[in-house]
Amino acid sequence: MLTLTRILQNSRDRMEISVKVVSNSKKMEVIKIDDRNYKIRVDAPAVEGKANKRLIEILSYYFDVSKSSISIIKGVRERKKTIKIDL
Repeated sequence: MLTLTRILQNSRDRMEISVKVVSNSKKMEVIKIDDRNYKIRVDAPAVEGKANKRLIEILSYYFDVSKSSISIIKGVRERKKTIKIDL
């Protein structure tokens, strides 16, 4: 029973979302499409990981978690990404 409880706690402590990133925008913006899909405008270019770094900063502020709690698990070099957030 202890293992089942631990698994349930872990699933509640983590969230995966899909984001579409628009880089080099004039303004930063988080648009929530539904609970798992977001469109995010970042003010950094998609060069040398700058847009990904800015994306993590924006998500950190939006979800009120530390930057180290956010990781890109799919689509590091693409516009569409899957993000894991440890709550």
